[in-house]
Amino acid sequence: MKSRQPFILFGLLPALLLVLIFTYYPFLKGGIMAFQEYKLFDLRNVHFVGLQNFRDAFTDPKFLTALTNSAYWVFFSLVFQFLIGLTLALLMNKKFRGRGIYQGLVFYSWALSGFLIGMIWKWMFNSQIGVINDLLLKTGIIETRIGFLSDPKWAMISVIIANVWYGIAFFAIMLLAALQSVPSELYEAAEMDGASEARKLLSVTLPYILPTIITTTLLRVIWIFNDPTIIYGMTNGGPAGSTHILSSLMLDKIIYAGDYGAASAIGVVMIVLLLLYTLFYLSVTKSEKMGDF
Repeated sequence: MKSRQPFILFGLLPALLLVLIFTYYPFLKGGIMAFQEYKLFDLRNVHFVGLQNFRDAFTDPKFLTALTNSAYWVFFSLVFQFLIGLTLALLMNKKFRGRGIYQGLVFYSWALSGFLIGMIWKWMFNSQIGVINDLLLKTGIIETRIGFLSDPKWAMISVIIANVWYGIAFFAIMLLAALQSVPSELYEAAEMDGASEARKLLSVTLPYILPTIITTTLLRVIWIFNDPTIIYGMTNGGPAGSTHILSSLMLDKIIYAGDYGAASAIGVVMIVLLLLYTLFYLSVTKSEKMGDF
């Protein structure tokens, strides 16, 4: 076995190099840049500024707005994605004609680019030619067109709706797979005890798939928090920065301001927030005991 170790290490070397170059090096470099004045258009003047980038961030109204928006963005997206995804998974777990086609249609959205979905919803929410305004007008729900993406009080709601639609498929896929692993004997025993459908859901189905629920919600929060593609596709953070979340604001600092120091500081804040969330979530759910179900 010892004679094969050099060969195994040599085989793993390409993968290790890729991880080091494209994951750990950018991570460490970004951590260093967070404490530097590092601007793309002034590379000769790169120097350490201590915590100045963090002070600038926490005193910037755009950052505080993005921080608040991030909380709304994650919470409402996750809640509705999970509830609708679970409902679809329960429906698709039953046998009916055309189930395979219906599952394909539900899962299709997960194969699309987030930016592309943002562009599609941008057209749908368009105040002049958008299909949503048109439907609301024809059904008499509204009397005048609504500027969903140009009005700050509607813009954040609009991007959350698009993100909910996008993420439903993930929960439907994962929860359907978990539902199909629930032993039928458990349902038979529950029926013999006279359990109703609601009781079987609460006492059999949900406890059995709880490990999957914990894992999927943890992953989905991280992905939602980090993903700015739909916002960029729909509003580009506007109007007047009212739909920026932390990840889109970080990209804004890079693309439009060329301020890599400020962007890195926002990135470090995001990492700290996600780390705290993960530790808190796992401690509350006691995930190490989930295998007992």
